[in-house]
Amino acid sequence: MFRLPISVLGLSLVASITLAHGDVAPQAVDTDALPDVGEEWLIENPYRDAGPEVWAKAIEIGDSGYNQNCARCHGLGVVSGGLAPDLRYLEAEEYGDEWFVERFQTGYTQNGITKMPAFGELLGQKAAWAIRTYVETRPDDGALDDYTVRLKEIRDSLAGMSGDEDASALQAELAEIAAEIETGSGAPVADSPAYRAANLISGDTPNFKAASEALTIGLSAAH
Repeated sequence: MFRLPISVLGLSLVASITLAHGDVAPQAVDTDALPDVGEEWLIENPYRDAGPEVWAKAIEIGDSGYNQNCARCHGLGVVSGGLAPDLRYLEAEEYGDEWFVERFQTGYTQNGITKMPAFGELLGQKAAWAIRTYVETRPDDGALDDYTVRLKEIRDSLAGMSGDEDASALQAELAEIAAEIETGSGAPVADSPAYRAANLISGDTPNFKAASEALTIGLSAAH
């Protein structure tokens, strides 16, 4: 696993979440692979600077947890349709963390109607920070635009490659592109399709098919 080299809140903290969420049962998130963070709730993301392996695992778990519990209102890929705050622009620092975890713990009610359930006791702190890690690493709007054509070409090349072919040049190019893609939150590394694909073809057992699929899915979500 490689780690790429290493803002004003871009949404209103009082924005109304107009799509009711209270009738949806929260889905459990398996966080056993993540380090414990203690019983007392933290106010800063403990997985942000916990090292590349923990960081990557938090994103993987957070991706699943977000799509099971949050995407219905906040949008697939954390791209809001305007009915709920776009969480990509919640600053990746203590101020944003504190707001995120408070809302995660207590939920949001407006005029006696539950717009967002309280996830704290149901899902736990580790799930909260995993989701936070995934959310804060989403690419900014338009961040992939300059690279879309080339990424599609790389995707098509990877789709036709076999396990014994040398993909070091493509891996290096993907890593270079990934380093240029900015997050909406100001987090230093974006969990972009280029980043995922580069990781999938690194090491001794490159997975070209999975890398091609990651690019396909990521580019589709970006548009």
